[in-house]
Order: sequence, then C-alpha cells, then structure tokens
Amino acid sequence: MSVLTVNPNKALWEKGDFTRLAETMRDSGEELVRQLGIGPGMKVLDLGCGDGTTALPAARAGADVLGVDIAANLVAAGNARARAAGLMQLRFEEGDASALHGVADQSFDLVLSMFGAMFAPRPFDTASEMVRVTRPGGRIVMGNWIPGDPTLIASILGICASYLPKPAPGFVSPVSWGLKENVQERFQAAGILPEAITCQRSSYTFRYPGSPAAFLALFREYYGPTMNAFEAARGQGREAELQEKLAALFDAQNRGGPTRTEVSATYLRVTVQC
Repeated sequence: MSVLTVNPNKALWEKGDFTRLAETMRDSGEELVRQLGIGPGMKVLDLGCGDGTTALPAARAGADVLGVDIAANLVAAGNARARAAGLMQLRFEEGDASALHGVADQSFDLVLSMFGAMFAPRPFDTASEMVRVTRPGGRIVMGNWIPGDPTLIASILGICASYLPKPAPGFVSPVSWGLKENVQERFQAAGILPEAITCQRSSYTFRYPGSPAAFLALFREYYGPTMNAFEAARGQGREAELQEKLAALFDAQNRGGPTRTEVSATYLRVTVQC
C-alpha cells in the first residue's frame, strides 16, 4: 500500500485563511508596485503570491503577471480576484518556489516574492529557480522577515517558535533569508556576482480597522504559524501564556490608536540584477 505524504509547507499555508491577513497588507502591496516601476509590457512572476496583494496591482499597472503559490486555497482566491477585476493578463497557479516545474527558463523581466519564497524548502534550490526563470537584464526582488528583529512579524515568528516542537533534521528557518550573508551565499551559488546583489532594510505596514486584540485574533484564527503555535501551547497548558505575550506585542507595536491598528514591520529587501 502506498503512503500519501503531505508537504508540510503546503499544509501550513492551507491550514488557515491567509486572505484575512492579506486584506491588511493591500496598501503596502500597491506602494511596492509603484516603487518597482512595474508597468505595461513587463512580464512578472510573483512567488508565494497569496491571493494577489502584489500581483493584482502589478497587473492593473499593465504587466503580464503569473502568481505561483503552494496553497491551493490561495490560488483559487487569487484567480477569483483576478476574474472579478477583469484582469485577463493575470493568472494564478499552484507550485513550489524551490521547484518551478513548467516555468520556462529566462521568461520573466521581474521575479518578485514578498514574504513567500522565504518559506519554501531548500533555499539554495529556491535561489537557483528564481535566477533560472529571470531573463538576462531582469531583476529578482524579495522581501524577507529578519531573525531577531523587534518589529511585528519577526517577533510573532520568534515567540511562536518557542512553543513548537523541535524542527525535523535538515530544516532551514525561513527567516534565515533575512540575513545578508545567507542571501549572498545562495544567489552566488546560483551564478550571480556579489556586486549584483543588494540588501536594504525596508518596512511594510499592516492596517486593520479594529483594535490590536481583534487584529491578533485574525492571526490566531487564520495565520498558519500562529495557529500551530496555539495548538502546541494548548497541549502544554501554556495557551494563556502565549496569548498574553502576543497581546502585549500587538499593543506595543500599534500606532493606530485603541480602535484601529496600524503596525509597521521591518524586512530585508533583496534586489538581484541578472
């Protein structure tokens, strides 16, 4: 009898409903598209695209966009948003950023991944695949959360990790993509010269029309890493402790007032010239 294996990364991102969190990221996605100068005639690949926080504004700017995500529910949500917006030049497909089967060599002017490809397994393969599908003269742009950073998402991931079981042998932390030396090593192994790789700290803003406690509830109920942490904490009798730590974090980070949440999170923006 064959045994069905489950891709843990796929299971993680299909577990909740990231679209509920993505709604709080739309403004920053649109601003990023403007900053990158995406426009008509460009071919763009958005890896770990979710339901299209950057893919939709890129398509609205005139680009021909393919969104790829590991989670079938997010791909379906992205295609529904594209249809509703009448964006015929935008499509979403299920796939793994570390093994882009069916994506042709040198086929995109811009390969973009905001907090997506960093979660794919085998980071050296992920870097190699991004380089492979980018045309000569094109760009790769990544946004990666930074380990140990005190702002929201890195802090959430750090807190949650302390409640989760020990990772399996060979596991590479997604936030290792937030360290410049790792970025350099991975893209140089894919044939990129050191001077073609730049890293800078930038920020992404989450905006939610409710209190920090209500915003935290979204993470608890719909964000895979937080959901897993609460399940583990419950089994340890530490659920209330985890809730208290995260509530204090959300309150401290909020700049929107008691009835509205606005939080900026620092990330490492990586630009690779191919």
